[in-house]
Amino acid sequence: MITLGPLPDAPLGVAISGGGDSVALLLLLHKAGFKLRAATVDHRLRPAAAEEALGVAQLCKKLDVPHEVLVWNAPDFKGNLQKAAREARRALLAAWAKRQGLRDIVLGHTLDDQAETVLMRLARGSGVDGLAGMAALRREADVTWHRPLLEARRADLRAYLLDAGVGWVEDPSNDDVRYDRVKARHALDILAPLGLSSVRLAETAAHMRRARGALETATLDLAKRSVRVSAAGEMVLAGLEDAPREVQLRLLAGALGWVSGAGYRPRFLALEGLLGACLSGARFGKTLHGCGISRKKTGIVINREVAAIPALGPVEKTWDRRWEINLKDTNKLQIRALGEDGLRCCTHWRDSEHSRAALMASPSFWQGGLLQAAPMAQFGLILGVKLVGGEKGFYNSLITH
Repeated sequence: MITLGPLPDAPLGVAISGGGDSVALLLLLHKAGFKLRAATVDHRLRPAAAEEALGVAQLCKKLDVPHEVLVWNAPDFKGNLQKAAREARRALLAAWAKRQGLRDIVLGHTLDDQAETVLMRLARGSGVDGLAGMAALRREADVTWHRPLLEARRADLRAYLLDAGVGWVEDPSNDDVRYDRVKARHALDILAPLGLSSVRLAETAAHMRRARGALETATLDLAKRSVRVSAAGEMVLAGLEDAPREVQLRLLAGALGWVSGAGYRPRFLALEGLLGACLSGARFGKTLHGCGISRKKTGIVINREVAAIPALGPVEKTWDRRWEINLKDTNKLQIRALGEDGLRCCTHWRDSEHSRAALMASPSFWQGGLLQAAPMAQFGLILGVKLVGGEKGFYNSLITH
């Protein structure tokens, strides 16, 4: 008996490749009575992909499930192709969900996928977060991604399809030992007799998720006591000294990720070096992860690094991944970081009560090479500019959703 994990009572988008896991997911959701829309991403990396997408479309038609093929026009690419394809797939599906008015997308990852993920991360030396594996639920921007099959075995899903008389396709890359995931899959066959089975690794991931939850709670408690965020986006950390080292590292990593808007952590050795500087008591100035970090009388001060901010460009609703821009007429304006040259135009910037570093990294609006407005520096009359989430948004970013 295959049981789906918790899902919302709302229309669901289903990512279906035509492989056994996603086809079984589609059938299970359809049988459970969910209102569905399906999408298949064609990466144009294999000649058979278009034909496979057509097969998925025919299955969806039989089930009366609306279906769309999303095509990735891959650029000439050098590097980790699997990673690039994975990121492109996620972006295409998120954009599709937005067009369809969907807030939830369901993915077909299984217990076996979870075990392979944990084994690969163990090989990389991952800590608690990495060994927690894939989350059953993850919110990113306006989409919630669900994995309701993380307790289901790949073999059981295929047996379910055989009983239902429904076929599926096998991606030949699943047998290509050049890929780490395929190597992990073969390694598990060897390790299982020693007790290191897929089930055991999935159980380990569950234990690590509980440990992560406890660490996140402790980090959030420390943040609420020690962190302040200004309206200009400057963060000040004080009182780190007495916290456990793991909590210190987590808070510092979370602070850098939030100020930079990067969405991922800095490398551990660099983070550890920065924490050492923060705890030394000495004055310092460093850059890391798109941020400028220094010690002042008030504590550890973190600002966005001006050099890491996008250059002059068109005004969009979100700027530098952390500013919300709501302007009625932006046709003639361009946006960039205020910078030192822009700050010189703002004769009353000291009245803003924001630091020089914070203001130089804040949004400013330009036309014909002339500064028109710098809201944080009290220059010009443009309103509708604010930091996304503010201090509360930072607190929320510390917890895995």
